[in-house]
Amino acid sequence: MTHRVREAGGLARRSLFPALGALAVAGRNASADTYPGRPIRFIVGFPAGNSTDLTARIVAEALRVRLGQPVVVENRPGANGSLGATAVATAAPDGHTLLISNASTMTVNHLLYRENRYHPLRDLLPIATITASPFIITINPSNPRTRGVRTLQDFVALSKARPGTLSFGSPGNGNLGHLGFELLNHSAGMQLLHVPYRGAALAQNALVASEVDACFDTPAAIPLVRSGVLAAIACSGPERWRDLPEVPTLVESGYPDAVITFWNALVAPANTPPPIVQALYQAVEAVSREPATRQLLMSQGEVVVLDPVGFRERIAGDIDKNAMLIRRIGLEAQ
Repeated sequence: MTHRVREAGGLARRSLFPALGALAVAGRNASADTYPGRPIRFIVGFPAGNSTDLTARIVAEALRVRLGQPVVVENRPGANGSLGATAVATAAPDGHTLLISNASTMTVNHLLYRENRYHPLRDLLPIATITASPFIITINPSNPRTRGVRTLQDFVALSKARPGTLSFGSPGNGNLGHLGFELLNHSAGMQLLHVPYRGAALAQNALVASEVDACFDTPAAIPLVRSGVLAAIACSGPERWRDLPEVPTLVESGYPDAVITFWNALVAPANTPPPIVQALYQAVEAVSREPATRQLLMSQGEVVVLDPVGFRERIAGDIDKNAMLIRRIGLEAQ
């Protein structure tokens, strides 16, 4: 595992200035005056219905109106978003093939997957974050294995009383939903079994069907919580989530070391000309302030639009944190 993690932070920072320098050179002859010249493709490395996919579709429609060109969302699920990210990393850097990605794909995959074919700061170019939110720790109140559980403390006590018998579902190996629950597993001294699925929607369906006993869910689970199909027992952010103010945080529940959040964002191929990068950032920032679009985006998290430099710094910092997290919980490269 060491050979995968040791490159994380140093490489992220070392790659920052050469990459920006290359962009400056490329940008001398580039112009955003005629951009976009044809329809734009948003590649999403996850199935339809996933939080990243929903974010992509909201932004695609808003940018279609603003930029005057169709913005088509294309799902290429697989390997925790790696298939979609690789497709964009190898696409022409002209701003017409872009990636709507998330924290897992941009800060974890190259640390955990030996066959990963892209580096998030060498082969891709950050444009803007779009949303950020905590995970919601959910259980199924109808599940006979967890009947009577009302709080995270109840769940931890039950899991310790029956070690190795309860399980949690995740959107896939190495996804932040997986790492987050493994971190809680470690912090709380539980022995939950991990069951990976091909995307958050399938993991959530498994929880509804009582095939697994808990999930680190995205805000997309809130309607199921409000309807009583699922129950939220904690949120993973440092503060209570605005849409579930009655649900305590992991800090309040006694596990401050398990706090973790995720984000969705817009990314381009490396060497995309700076004028196009700036045009895209400005367009995303503008549509994020439109009331109708903002309301839709808030269903997926807080609207947080970092510029390309701030976003790159966020990626570099998160890579460092996740490398330490992976070492702490003892995950092995796959």
